[in-house]
Amino acid sequence: MSPKVQSKGSKAKDPQPSTQENLPPPEANAEAIHFLNSLRQEELLLLFFSETLVMVSDTGEPQGELTIEVQRGQYKDNSGVITYVPFVHASSRGFVDKTLCGSSLLAYLSWKLEVVKQQSQEFIKFHILPMEQKTSLLKQDDQLLMTRMVKEGEEVKTEVTFFPRPSIEGFVSQAANLVLLRVMAWRHTVPSNARFLALDTEGKLCYSTYQALGSQTIQVGHQQVEVFIVEQTVHSEQGIPMSCQFYLLPDGHLAKRIQVGSPGCCMITKVPVLREEDDIEPRPVFKKKPLVWEEDLELYSRFLDRKEELRISHNSYLRQHPEAQALISDFLLFLLLRQPADVVTFAAEYFGPFAKRHPPTPALRSSNRPSPFRELEPERSEA
Repeated sequence: MSPKVQSKGSKAKDPQPSTQENLPPPEANAEAIHFLNSLRQEELLLLFFSETLVMVSDTGEPQGELTIEVQRGQYKDNSGVITYVPFVHASSRGFVDKTLCGSSLLAYLSWKLEVVKQQSQEFIKFHILPMEQKTSLLKQDDQLLMTRMVKEGEEVKTEVTFFPRPSIEGFVSQAANLVLLRVMAWRHTVPSNARFLALDTEGKLCYSTYQALGSQTIQVGHQQVEVFIVEQTVHSEQGIPMSCQFYLLPDGHLAKRIQVGSPGCCMITKVPVLREEDDIEPRPVFKKKPLVWEEDLELYSRFLDRKEELRISHNSYLRQHPEAQALISDFLLFLLLRQPADVVTFAAEYFGPFAKRHPPTPALRSSNRPSPFRELEPERSEA
């Protein structure tokens, strides 16, 4: 085994740069960035489901299986913070020309379909020279780290690439592409003239475009269903463009996938239960009605019970404390005799001497009339 490791920036640097490498790096246009920014979390939550397609040859014989699952996952970053983000898991395994091949994909995305972490693997078990490729994408602060390993036979080549954040604005990874197609099917529209970014088979940044090919009715088992066809093209700068056609059901389920130039395809064998957007009914408005509790039998009954309960409690207390009734009777008698203009002050002065924490004050100071109960002072004799 002869491993090779290469570390580089967003572009490969050869001793003698070619004309293509002198070109400015590709950039997503405003239409693509606007479409990604228009994604809403509530919309993506409707597109969380799993699906399975059968890989068939050009003669219709089954050759393998493709599974795609999008759900809500927990992602834990290096600092231990857990966030809930879209989680994508896809895998395929089958035979092409009697040669075993397969792929797997695991990814955590943001709610704007930016890559948080993605790991992919592809292999072809050729008898003479088996091939395997592993690619890892990891978001690190203001850049995206890509680690790519290619194994051909016993030879292993590894390269590390750092993409600055501004250079990958509008980038759509493999996992994000699966979710983005569901969004286009749900909206039944493809952004016009949008030019996204993607990675080609060599791990280079390039343009990726989507084109709506219209609607079509196809046969699935014993049913006919209408599908919305979207063609994605990855425009590699070093090779020929690669196109793939996706036949999508209205809720985002993938009914058929055809890679242009490939003899086989992937398709469903049974129509899934289509999901529909829930109609949110407006909250009912109830008019406020005056409460006439006397007419409510339950409330009126509770009122009478409480009234009787308080009456018995009050009578019991007064029987146990007869001085309370005498005290109140004396106060009312003085109040009616004096008839002061300020009843509150009169009451405060009357009950003031009963307070232990305050010094005594002259009783009935607020009354201007002489008290009929005041003892007459003996007249002083003149000297």
